[in-house]
Amino acid sequence: MTPRVLVILTSFGYIESAKRVTGWYLPEFAHPYEVLSGKGVEIVTASPKGGVAPLDPASVEQFKSDPTSISFLENKSALWENTEKLSSFLGHAGEFDALFYPGGYGPMYDLATDSESIALIKEFVAADKPVAAVCHGPIVFTNVTLPDGKLLLAGKNVTGFSNAEEEGVGLLEHLPFLLEDKMNEIGANYKITEKIYDPFVVVENDGKLITGQNPASSAGVGEELAKAIGL
Repeated sequence: MTPRVLVILTSFGYIESAKRVTGWYLPEFAHPYEVLSGKGVEIVTASPKGGVAPLDPASVEQFKSDPTSISFLENKSALWENTEKLSSFLGHAGEFDALFYPGGYGPMYDLATDSESIALIKEFVAADKPVAAVCHGPIVFTNVTLPDGKLLLAGKNVTGFSNAEEEGVGLLEHLPFLLEDKMNEIGANYKITEKIYDPFVVVENDGKLITGQNPASSAGVGEELAKAIGL
């Protein structure tokens, strides 16, 4: 059987207070896609609202010299322009091998607290399927509870976009919270690379919980996810 990974993209595309277009971040989907599709994985995409999942134009500009990102942008637009509604996948974790969330600022505003996304993550975890996210994507795990009432990330080694990296972007005052702070707040063991912006991937739960710190970690997350599903 062809392995299948469900990718959840944000539906949030504009930060009103900053007057800034946002969304999901190009290399954070492009690089894992390249890794996974290269190993024969079928990628299925969904978002809270369905339809077009907004791509952050800043990520297109910043990665215009990255061949993987540009090839993905030019050839795979159907993946984010025709997403299914996230809700339509509830109850279907058995049809997929893993769940993956690219980052970008969008997830901080919708997927972090989206009840259907949280329910979907719970289903994959309960089915012992790998869940992964990169950069701002790991925010989606912070409100997920286990059947015993404990938070999924409590006591777990995880990473995500750091406060130090956030300061370089200049959106601090417009964010609902900081990912690093939120992870520490809920009792996760937040880990960070020695040199910010370097690739850094943390694997927990015997390969079933995979987080990457920043855009440079995207391919590494893809590789770990492939490993987790036996490829």
